[in-house]
Amino acid sequence: MYKIGVAGATGYTGVELLRILSRHPDVDIVRLTSETYQGQRIDEVFPSLRGFVDITLEPLSADTARGLDILFLALPHTAAMDKAPGFLSGNCRLVDLSADFRLKDPAVFETWYKTPHVHPELLKEAVYGLPELYRESIKTAKLLANPGCYPTSVILGLAPLLGKGWIDESAIISDSKSGASGAGRKASQTTQFAEVNEGISAYAAPNHRHTPEIEQEISALVGREIGVTFTPHLMPMTRGILSTIYAPLKRKTTQAEAQAHYAKFYQDEPFVRVLPPGAYAGTRFVSGSNFCDVGLHVDERNQRLIITSAIDNLIKGASGQAVQNMNIMLGLNEKAGIDFAPIYP
Repeated sequence: MYKIGVAGATGYTGVELLRILSRHPDVDIVRLTSETYQGQRIDEVFPSLRGFVDITLEPLSADTARGLDILFLALPHTAAMDKAPGFLSGNCRLVDLSADFRLKDPAVFETWYKTPHVHPELLKEAVYGLPELYRESIKTAKLLANPGCYPTSVILGLAPLLGKGWIDESAIISDSKSGASGAGRKASQTTQFAEVNEGISAYAAPNHRHTPEIEQEISALVGREIGVTFTPHLMPMTRGILSTIYAPLKRKTTQAEAQAHYAKFYQDEPFVRVLPPGAYAGTRFVSGSNFCDVGLHVDERNQRLIITSAIDNLIKGASGQAVQNMNIMLGLNEKAGIDFAPIYP
């Protein structure tokens, strides 16, 4: 059994990691950290974990990674990047769910996160953890940067098209909508019930912090610098992300051709479901699962491909994908612990 720790266990991604890992057949959870709840048992903080995990929470320290095979960092952005070299000095491998190691260019990181990266030398070493694109690199990763939720939905929706000459890659638009849990568990006026319920609003356009991550990965697939118009929206729901992506077609494309292309691209991927013709991806049908559903609609009148891509932001967009990456890193069955159907209704 592999020894696992979770730093920042009392956020939404932390508790979701524990829910998944507590039923994983190949791991033992041995260490949890929290600054706010140190000294308390995790099942006192989250009664949903009673009977599954009862470990007492410790403060994050230089010894947190000691004796572990994998340490998940489920901490706020920039909270732990200074500690990463110490955690990596032993045999422990890191899966970081924050944005600290996703961007390869330290100048881009400083521009978007308003602080210099304290260990820019690790940015080239970190492997971007989108299994559908980087599985081979993930196998040997010592430091894994788990993708953001919005980027996961957008990149998986677009990846089969990029660099193929089918679309005008300079004119991609993604209209993306997220549940309130995407903002994290920390109290915020914008995510209070009265602010979110019975309404929908755009925010952070055109400067959401996930924009450079999307552009970095799309550019890598195209082979040149690509900008994306990305507008996120906050929805009155707890979980889920739906991205509707508009891609101008450069060649005449039929619905059947697009369907066949996507089906072939994802034919061996256990967690991407290409929907049948006429079907739209929806958050209701991926909620509580590690699936990404992708729907395709060819707009022949306007020569656009409209792609709908839906994930559970806390699972395929965070903790489930992190466990999928851990499975690959440890040589386990990639589906272990995350092979379950969505919750419906």
